[in-house]
Amino acid sequence: MDSEPNRKPGRRDFGKLALGSAFGAAALLSSERAASATVHDAQPGIKLTGQASAKPTPEELKFWQQVGCGYVSVASTPDLRTAEGFQQIKKTYADAGITVWNIGNTDVHNMPEVTLNLPGRDKKIEQYKQYLRNCGKAGIYYTTYAHMGNGIWNSGRAEIRGASARVFDLNSPDKVGVWADMRFHEPLSHGRVFSQEEIWDNYAYFIRQVAPVAEENGVRIGIHPDDPPVPVLAGVPRCIFSNFDGYRRAMEIASSPNVGICLCCGTWLEGGKAITGKDPEEMIRYFGPQKIWKIHFRNVSSPLPRFVETFMDNGYYDMYKIARALRDVNFDGIVILDHTPGLEGGHWAEQAYGFAYMKALFNRANSEARPEAKLA
Repeated sequence: MDSEPNRKPGRRDFGKLALGSAFGAAALLSSERAASATVHDAQPGIKLTGQASAKPTPEELKFWQQVGCGYVSVASTPDLRTAEGFQQIKKTYADAGITVWNIGNTDVHNMPEVTLNLPGRDKKIEQYKQYLRNCGKAGIYYTTYAHMGNGIWNSGRAEIRGASARVFDLNSPDKVGVWADMRFHEPLSHGRVFSQEEIWDNYAYFIRQVAPVAEENGVRIGIHPDDPPVPVLAGVPRCIFSNFDGYRRAMEIASSPNVGICLCCGTWLEGGKAITGKDPEEMIRYFGPQKIWKIHFRNVSSPLPRFVETFMDNGYYDMYKIARALRDVNFDGIVILDHTPGLEGGHWAEQAYGFAYMKALFNRANSEARPEAKLA
C-alpha cells in the first residue's frame, strides 16, 4: 500500500526462503543493487480481488461493495496509461472504499518483440521501463508480465453446463495463438524455428534491464506462465515459464527481490505435473509469498494434450488445496478469478459466481488453519 513505510529486503526474511539450497544461496548472494532495492510490504492477509474496469460506473462500484470485494485489478485504457491516469483510476475506487492493486497495460504486458528479439525490441523495453515508473509514481506496486512469443492458444469452444468455454487440443488442426489483434498459426508463427537458448538469452536481456527500474520504483513484477505450457508451439519454445525448473532458473537470473511469480493455477493445471514438475500447491509451498504475489484462480477439465477451461467446482484439481496452501504460507498477495466460462448475465455474473466461490473456499481455509498460521 502506498501509505506504508518502505523496507529493504529482507522482506519477511527474504534470505530464509525455503527454496532449496542452490536457489536460497543465490538469493542471499544477490547484487548490491538488489540489496538496496525498495519493496513495499503488503498488508497481511489473502486479498480476494475483482477484475474491474478503468472507468467504473456507479453501478460497478456498488457491485464490488455488495460482494464484499476490497481489491480490484484494472486493465487500463490507452488514454489513462500515465502516472496521472493511474492515480485517477486509484482515486475513483478509493472513493468507494476499494483498493486498486495493479493496473495493466496490454501494450507491454506481453511483447513478442522482447521474447523473440524482433525489430523494435529496445523501444518496447524502454516503453516497459516507463510503465514501471508510472506505476511507482502512482503508488501501484505490482504488475504482471508474460514472456510468450506467440500468444495464448486455443482450438475452439466447448459447452460446459450450458456455458461457452475455451478449448485447447494439441492434435487439432484449428489451433491458433492470439494476443491483442495478432494471430499466430502453425507450422511456424514467425517463419523459423527458435532455439531454447535464444528464448533464455532474450529473457535475460530484458529482465536485467527492467529489474533495476522495478527496484528503483518499488514495483514487483510477477511473471505469468506460458498458456498453454506446451514445450514448443509453431516453432517457439516455451521453455522458461512452463515448468518449475524454468521458473527457478529465471528467478536466479533476475536476482532481484522485485521479480517473482504470477501463478496462474489454470495454466499450471493445463500442463499437469508431467510438464510443470510441481502442482499448484507444491509451487506455493516451495516459492511462498516471498516470490508468488498473484494467483489466477481457475480450473481445467484435464491436463494436456486436451483441456477445457471449466468451472472451478468441476475441474480435475481440488481448488481447496490451493486455498489451504496459501493460508498455510501466510500469503499476502491477491487471488483473482481468471478465464471463467461465459455465463448468462455476462461479466458481472461471472465475477459474482467466482468471487462467492473463492470466498467460501478461503473462509474454510481460514477456519481450518493451524493456530500458528492464523493472523491477528
